[in-house]
Amino acid sequence: MITVHLKYEIDAEKLDDFEEYGRRWVRLVNRFGGTHHGYFLPSEGDSDIAYALFSFPSLSAYEQYRSDSMSDPECQEAFALARETRCIKRYERRFLRPLDGPPVVGVGEGRGSTLGGDLGVRQ
Repeated sequence: MITVHLKYEIDAEKLDDFEEYGRRWVRLVNRFGGTHHGYFLPSEGDSDIAYALFSFPSLSAYEQYRSDSMSDPECQEAFALARETRCIKRYERRFLRPLDGPPVVGVGEGRGSTLGGDLGVRQ
């Protein structure tokens, strides 16, 4: 299993737009065979930082999701929402594995990645 951890710097004035973006991706990730663990929005402390976590059974399943999302109309609408509203200023993406899980082949081996179906903005 591989879990993607996203840290977003968001526009606090556009929190409603970001919430809509998050609602769409929770449904989309699950439709593509992943498990979305949710978006975590500012409450106390920083007003412009949000997080998301989602998992796929393997790195190859995640890469297939990213590839498929690039031609999926609903995913393209979610990308457009983030671009048009500018609710996301920047993001960081990390790949994690469970403590007792097997290592994920390809992660941490210098493999680069480009933006895929999990975000609507370019870093």
